[in-house]
Amino acid sequence: MIDIQKIREDSKAVIERYQVRNFNASDLVRRIKELDARRREAQQELDSTLADANATARKIGELFKSGKRDEAEPLKEQSADLKKRSKKLQEEMDAVTHELQELMTNLPMLPHPSVPAGNTEEDNEVIREEGEMPQLPESAKAHWELAARYDLIDFAAGTKVTGAGFPVYKGKGAVLQRALISFFLEEAGKAGYTEYQPPLMVNAESAYGTGQLPDKDGQMYHVASDDLYLIPTSEVPITNIFRDTIMEENELPVKCTAYSVCFRREAGSYGKDVRGLNRLHQFDKVEIVQVAHPDTSYEVLDEMVDYVAGLLEKLELPFRVARLCGGDLGFASALTYDMEVYSAGQKRWLEVSSISNFETYQAQRMKLRFRPAEGKNRLAHTLNGSALALPRVMAALLENNQTADGIRVPAILHKYTGFDMIQ
Repeated sequence: MIDIQKIREDSKAVIERYQVRNFNASDLVRRIKELDARRREAQQELDSTLADANATARKIGELFKSGKRDEAEPLKEQSADLKKRSKKLQEEMDAVTHELQELMTNLPMLPHPSVPAGNTEEDNEVIREEGEMPQLPESAKAHWELAARYDLIDFAAGTKVTGAGFPVYKGKGAVLQRALISFFLEEAGKAGYTEYQPPLMVNAESAYGTGQLPDKDGQMYHVASDDLYLIPTSEVPITNIFRDTIMEENELPVKCTAYSVCFRREAGSYGKDVRGLNRLHQFDKVEIVQVAHPDTSYEVLDEMVDYVAGLLEKLELPFRVARLCGGDLGFASALTYDMEVYSAGQKRWLEVSSISNFETYQAQRMKLRFRPAEGKNRLAHTLNGSALALPRVMAALLENNQTADGIRVPAILHKYTGFDMIQ
């Protein structure tokens, strides 16, 4: 959630910033302002009533102690009335607070001033492009054809065992998957990220804390009997480790990494963009998460982008970095950079990582704060990114490195795979 103080201070500016997202917040912000005013008035009246009730109770106690029972009797009736009044005010305030909270969850994160206007991914702003484009013959194959030729991935077996979008990796395909995971985790450790192994299911509080609920309820697999959700990314359990936490300022930034299997329903996905490894219901990913100081979180975001770019360079993959436009920005993100690799077999760019600064959106929901050297406790900023998601990295590696003699394995992976060619 955004900080309601922003709406109090300049609701017009808030509404204007939401227009970059193509989100009309006028009615919602107006209603939030009304409820916030009612809640604050009710709080003041409740505080005043409770103060009167406490003063009356003290007065009654003093009169009883001094033996003036007759004078205390009228005050007892007054005290009972004050208690009834305070209970009614508390109920009113709770109802208003609940409605206010519900409306606040319908507001996406305010976009950063650098977010370009636009509606779809075609309006995203490419800010960086690096690497040599592979020169392949017209007969170059897509990764699903290569996977079949070299017996690396069995899509049919996955469909039989579970369903579409659940591939079975085998032989050198499985080894290459494991090699990528090991490489990504080892690199993250070198960069100062502490490795975690999180649960693969979370409760509703965790899904709410990082913004999956209620926004992405339909995209998650739900275990109804236990009211648990299969994680769409390890960002969810890792970030929630710090829920309801007050950190010390000198602890920031906190850097975490985790490998996990990820599960996404991807409801409504169809067509050529979902063929092979392009879009799966279950996939492997190494995630990086940071809890950062608000004053430096955008420097941290740039560092995370450079870190992921370094991974792609070591894998010898041509890539580009795109700043997402307002219409393509995730609900909880203030600013997101997509990392895309070129897939020579499909002749298209594939997103392999989204790196986002959520500012206080998740911290507000999770009550994740830090204690500064001076002043009141402040909300931290949270950031995360894929470093990296394996399916499309695997697709690009297979397609870009195909030769007449087999598929070349990038040199950085040799120590993990034990082979330099797939034949």
